[in-house]
Amino acid sequence: MNLVDAFRAAGARLSDYTERWVPDAWVICMMLTAVALVLAVVGAGTRPEDAVLAWGAGIWKLLSLGMQFTISMVAAYACVASRPAHRFFNWLAGLPNPHRPVQAVLLAGAFSMVSGYLNWALCIVACALFTPFLIQRNPHTDVRVLIAASYLGLGTIWHGGLSGSALLILATPNNPLMVPSAGAPAVVDRLYPIQDSLFCSFNLIYIVVIFGVALTSVALLHPRVGARTLSPELALAILPAPPAPEPSPRRPADWFDQFRGWTWLAVFLLVYPLGKSIVEKGFGNSWTIDAYNLTFLALALALHGRPTAFLRACRNSMDSAWGIIVQFPFYGGIFGLLQFTPLGHWLGSLFAQFATRDTFALVVYVYSGVMNLFIPSGGSKWLIEAPFLIPAGHSLGVSPITIALAYAYGDSTTNLIQPFFALPLLAMTRLRFGEIVGYTFLIAVVLFFVNVVAMLLIPPNL
Repeated sequence: MNLVDAFRAAGARLSDYTERWVPDAWVICMMLTAVALVLAVVGAGTRPEDAVLAWGAGIWKLLSLGMQFTISMVAAYACVASRPAHRFFNWLAGLPNPHRPVQAVLLAGAFSMVSGYLNWALCIVACALFTPFLIQRNPHTDVRVLIAASYLGLGTIWHGGLSGSALLILATPNNPLMVPSAGAPAVVDRLYPIQDSLFCSFNLIYIVVIFGVALTSVALLHPRVGARTLSPELALAILPAPPAPEPSPRRPADWFDQFRGWTWLAVFLLVYPLGKSIVEKGFGNSWTIDAYNLTFLALALALHGRPTAFLRACRNSMDSAWGIIVQFPFYGGIFGLLQFTPLGHWLGSLFAQFATRDTFALVVYVYSGVMNLFIPSGGSKWLIEAPFLIPAGHSLGVSPITIALAYAYGDSTTNLIQPFFALPLLAMTRLRFGEIVGYTFLIAVVLFFVNVVAMLLIPPNL
C-alpha cells in the first residue's frame, strides 16, 4: 500500500470510528464546559462556587455578537435561497463529470474556500445549499468526502478573508481594544486598516498556499472503491426546492407587500452610506466588522426583488441559524469563565512562558486553535485573548498584526474538528458530524504542519 492509499484508508477508518463515538454538537459544548470548569478550578485556582458564578455571569455576554452572527446567517441564507442562486447552483453542480467523482470534490472544496474568503456566513449557508445539488448531480462521489470538502472554507482561509473578525476589529473605530478600562491603558493605541493586515503580502501568499494544500488533501482522501453514496431517492429528497413565484396580488395589502419600491429603498439606504465611506476613506478603512452584514443584506434584497420573497427567505433561514441561537448562551458561559476567572490568563501563560520573538506567532497559533475548541467564535474570543496576547507580544517585539494573523490562522484550523459551524451543512445533508470528522481531522493534521512552517516564517513586525 502506497502513502496515498494509506491516507485514504486512515480517513475511512477514522470516519467509521468517530461516527460511533462523536456525540451531538450541543453535547460536545457541554463536555467542553465541564473541561473548562475543571481547568478553572484545578489549573487557575478558582474556587468552585466562583467558577459556577462566572459561568452564569457569562451566559448572556455574547447576545450582541450572537445577534450579529444570526443576522449574518439570515442575510447569507436569503442570498443563496433566491431564484438566481438556485439556478446558479444547479448549473455549477453539473460541471463535474459524474463518472469522475474527484472533480465534484475539487469543486466543492474550491467553492467552499472562495465563499469562505468572501464571508464566513455565506460559506456556511451557501455550502449547505450547494452540496445537495452536487450530491444529486454526482451520484458516484463519496458523500462523506464531499461534505468534508464543503467544510474546508471554515477550516482554512475564512479568518484571513474579508470577514476575518480579529482583523476587522483592529480596523474598526472605537473598538473595545482601543478603550481603556478600570484604569488600565488601551490594548492598542491606533487602528490597523485591512490593507496592512488582510491585504498584506504574507497573508495573500498564505491563502494561496493553504488553498492548494487543502484542496489536494481532500482530493486524495476520496476512496477508489467502496464510496459511500446516497440513494437517488434520498439525494432528491435533500435537494432544496426552488423558491416559489409570488402569487398575483388580490388585495391592496398584497400590492403593498409585493411593491418592489420598498426593497430598492432599503437597498439604497444600506448601500449609500457604506459606498460614500468607501469613496471618501477607501475600502481598507471602511470595511469593518459590520460592513459585510450591510453588503449581504442589500444583496439579498436585490436578488429577491419583492419584500415578500425576501422575508420568506429570512423566515426559512431560522432552520440554519437555530444552532447558533441555542448554543451561543452555553458558549457564553465558557466565555464567562475566561473573562471572570484567571482561566484565560493561566492558559495563555502556559504557552507564553515558552515563547521567544521568533516563536511567539507559533505559540499564538497553537493557543488560538486550542481555545477555538472551547469558544468557536473568532470575534468574541479575540476580545478576551488580545488584552494579554498583544502586550505579551509587544514585550517581545511582535506586532499586533502578526499576532492577529497567527490567531486567525489557528482559529480556522481547529474548525475542522469542531462541529459548531458544520450544523447547517449536516442538517441539509442529514449526516452526523461523526461521519465526516475522520476526514476533516486528517486534513487538519496536514494543515497544522503547513501552518507550523508558516508561523516560523511570518515576520514578527508586520
